[in-house]
Amino acid sequence: MNDSREPNLVISSLSRTVKRDGISVEVNICRLEKDKSWNLEVVNSAGTSIVWDDAFDTDEDAYAEFERTVKEEGMKTFLDSDNVIPFRR
Repeated sequence: MNDSREPNLVISSLSRTVKRDGISVEVNICRLEKDKSWNLEVVNSAGTSIVWDDAFDTDEDAYAEFERTVKEEGMKTFLDSDNVIPFRR
């Protein structure tokens, strides 16, 4: 039997809205059902998506990377800056 259907998206229970320092972001941690590695995306209130290039072995590792980034760079790192080029809508 040929399985030609699109794989399901698995969303980690660690995905959530995080509010700190007056800044709110959506933390999305997911993987394709056939993959073992997890992807990390942070979306700010303007809809700008920041996606890590490297995948993570576990969803816990992905969330820990988000926390590490916030600790080292602060929540402001997820805000839009002058170097963001928005996609046309």
